[in-house]
Amino acid sequence: MDLLHSDELPVTGSLVGALVRSQFPRFADWQVTRLGDSGSSNVLFALDDVAGSGRVLVRLPRQPGGGATVQKEADWLPTIGAGLSAPTPVVLGVGESAFGYPETWSITSWLQGRRLRAPGGEYLGKDIAQFVTQLRDVPIPDAAAGDDRLRWYRGESLAAMDDDFQEAAAACRSASLPLDLDRAVAVWADALAAAHSVSAETAWYHGDLLIENLLVDDEGRLAGVLDFGGLGVGDPTVDLIVAWEALDRAGRSALWSALDVDDAQIAVSRGWALLIAFITFPYYGATMPARCADRLIMAQAAIEGD
Repeated sequence: MDLLHSDELPVTGSLVGALVRSQFPRFADWQVTRLGDSGSSNVLFALDDVAGSGRVLVRLPRQPGGGATVQKEADWLPTIGAGLSAPTPVVLGVGESAFGYPETWSITSWLQGRRLRAPGGEYLGKDIAQFVTQLRDVPIPDAAAGDDRLRWYRGESLAAMDDDFQEAAAACRSASLPLDLDRAVAVWADALAAAHSVSAETAWYHGDLLIENLLVDDEGRLAGVLDFGGLGVGDPTVDLIVAWEALDRAGRSALWSALDVDDAQIAVSRGWALLIAFITFPYYGATMPARCADRLIMAQAAIEGD
């Protein structure tokens, strides 16, 4: 099993099979297969109907306490999904702890499409802009405004993250990354300065709008958005990091235009992209090379800024 965290919970196919059979008997005879592209927060398994008529996804938190995020998604994805034209997962059921596994877990619908493996262009930029716009336009119920699970650092001001960035940048220097770190620090300083001039709205944000959470069709158009574990209510500027990892120059231009993004917001988005990339490298450098390769693309694009 690929261990990513020091407090990783042991999850095996036999455990998943037992959990499913005991709590969701309608899937009792479906085949359990661990997926190779499991994320850092959840281990993923496919459940396939042996008759070939369907497939669903099982998501089990990797760490103690991760079940709170699973429940958050189950509580708020119906509200969010109803306002989005891009397909998003439908939570089919939430499982309880059992057989020694201590966390809440979920079964969701399977979304068609393929993972985005390289930055997309103008049309994908427009598709993502539509997703971001629709997400921001979803009304915020009173219950969401008061839900502490929807509040975390990615919905706050970038200015509060300076200490974290400086610590991560120092760790990246020790790792000898192929990046102009002096230039990155300068871009970060510009982002902090710009953050004071950005009038932040309060809206829904995805919180982890990165290449690994996007699905595209054969034409490279947006086919689905995955993993709403970072869903929150706050300043949605963090979602603009998608421009620096998932889009090329033409795609970024299309995104900026469709969202009417100004220079200050672009500067702040570059800061967020660098922060998220830099905190990734030291933690996942040895365990998730594919993720780090994607974050390297994001950091380089954010440093160059065009």
